[in-house]
Amino acid sequence: MMSVISKKYGVLAVSTFAFTICFMIWMMFAVLGIPIKQMLHLNGAQFGLLASMPVLSGSLARLPLGILTDRFGGRPVFFVLMLICIPAVFMLRYAHTYPQFLELGFLIGLLGGSFSVGIAYVSHWFDPSQQGFAMGIFGAGNSGAALTKLIAPILILTWGWQSVPILYALILSFTAALFGLIAQAEPGQVIRSRSGSTLTFRLLLSPRVLRYCQYYSIVFGGYVALALWLTEYYVAQYGCNIQRAALLAACFSLPGGILRAVGGWISDRCGAHSVTWWVMWVSWLCLFVLSYPPTDLIIHGTTGALALHIELHVVLFTVLMLTVGVAFAFGKASVFKYIADDYPEDMGIVSGVVGLAGGLGGFALPILFGWLQDMTRIRSSCFMLLFAIVSVSLVALYFSEIRRAPLLGPLRFHSYPNEPVPMTEE
Repeated sequence: MMSVISKKYGVLAVSTFAFTICFMIWMMFAVLGIPIKQMLHLNGAQFGLLASMPVLSGSLARLPLGILTDRFGGRPVFFVLMLICIPAVFMLRYAHTYPQFLELGFLIGLLGGSFSVGIAYVSHWFDPSQQGFAMGIFGAGNSGAALTKLIAPILILTWGWQSVPILYALILSFTAALFGLIAQAEPGQVIRSRSGSTLTFRLLLSPRVLRYCQYYSIVFGGYVALALWLTEYYVAQYGCNIQRAALLAACFSLPGGILRAVGGWISDRCGAHSVTWWVMWVSWLCLFVLSYPPTDLIIHGTTGALALHIELHVVLFTVLMLTVGVAFAFGKASVFKYIADDYPEDMGIVSGVVGLAGGLGGFALPILFGWLQDMTRIRSSCFMLLFAIVSVSLVALYFSEIRRAPLLGPLRFHSYPNEPVPMTEE
């Protein structure tokens, strides 16, 4: 018989792999949307809607999938979810009108709900002192966004965009089979406790849960939105071809996924609120610089006019995006460390609510990016919007948590369990 240790790390490995593939397919329109945009002559807002349609359905699915996970377990829910999405992925190859792409994108987007299934499934296998790290490892499946940027451009340039859904359907079929063979049912004590949940609708709408929704709508919603938007941004702003643009965009997506495990490890030791605070500050500074559009200035000096051109070089732009990606990775981990600490018996439903908020942010932001670009004719307006949102969130975070906490110097390390942050009860 397999030992408990072998089982839990086997579950973690196969769940992370399955989530990576689901996320890769969920983000396929970040690259696939570019030839479709050219084929259908879409404007910025239409492209934003196309790219974010899977995000909408994935977000809406997170809460019911989280409830189903708490009720029936992560293994059957995850497996069935992958099975029912395979036909929709394959049928995308035959779509040729904008409504068809939107409809199939909505169905494919259900794969995005796999996060609330997997995060609850994995957390049940680990002790509280390891949950932040384990959930961070699982959350590293977000790097599937970078994986699709590496695979899809090669397929598009070699065999056309229709080859992408065919290969992705085959990969998803293999992943579902592998998951069904390796995944194990949750430990017995978790199964026995499922009927004992005391979480109420009022508690789900408490200020504490709503704060977690707010944080996650930035660090995850912003991550998803930029992962969908950046390839097109590189093509339009810097004149890159689709393969180079996708590769540069992966510099944001890849660390934004794989470093989530590091963020979970730090959150276990420093406290979720400390990590979240510094994530917001780093994001705020980077987005301030990214917001500045290319500008020509004429300065009238004592010896005549001096012309200046101010614009972020593609290398500096990519470094700033990489920094934002790392910050968002840490923030995604810290938010779920909050949930694991506060709601250990209801990870499925609470993570579903918080994931819903994050996913809705990822759905709405690309549409707003396209609308702002169409209205202002400024491509960096997407970063202006994110800068404004993070600014508001920093203020809210300060008054709701940080002002009441006995820190804010450097991050402090302490052993588990986390020292409670002195707050008044909501």
